[in-house]
Amino acid sequence: MNLRRLGLAAMTGAALALAGCATPFKADVARFQTQLPAPQGQSFAIESSDPALQGGIEFNQYASIVAGELTRYGYRPAASGERPDMLVRMDYGVDKGRERVVSSPGFGGPWGGYYGGGFYRPVIVRGPRGRRYVYGWSDPFMWGPGWGYNDVSSYTVYTSGMQLQINRASDGYRLFEGRAEAQSRDNNLQQIVPNLIEAMFTNFPGNSGERVRITVAPPEKG
Repeated sequence: MNLRRLGLAAMTGAALALAGCATPFKADVARFQTQLPAPQGQSFAIESSDPALQGGIEFNQYASIVAGELTRYGYRPAASGERPDMLVRMDYGVDKGRERVVSSPGFGGPWGGYYGGGFYRPVIVRGPRGRRYVYGWSDPFMWGPGWGYNDVSSYTVYTSGMQLQINRASDGYRLFEGRAEAQSRDNNLQQIVPNLIEAMFTNFPGNSGERVRITVAPPEKG
């Protein structure tokens, strides 16, 4: 049996398996509350912290998700013309992203990762001036920098965030505030914001002052 082909086939199969798996959404959530009333049907209205977004179709779509979560916990949307008991302010956004560079052991070199009748077993070490090298049964220093085995790649990471404030409508007293932050490989708010909202309302309202990591499972296929 050709061991080199077997090893490459196994790695290819693993890569395809990982590519086919949906990635869970992870968000860091911090929540604070003072006197958020126990849900007994109190009414609420949702508005944007940014006046430019108020009344927009996209904002209304996210606001309806927040309203659904508050309703699930026992509050209710204020009826038309009704003065709400609570005012909910929401803000969200995503930055322009930053590049992240990663390196990992590769299979370069004259033997394609197979040497001396056995598998090439890479070990990462720290070389001169902090440069990272990978070696197995052959020493890369004897071949010079051009024979290093590192695969270097880069990708863009975006940081997104959502803030939620709940105030008592009668006097503006702050009852609750929370923020959720996440990092992702894309900046698609239509997918990110609903996940941030779900993270915010997981075990709502949470313990005041606690910062937790919330993992949102990917949607089921089919």
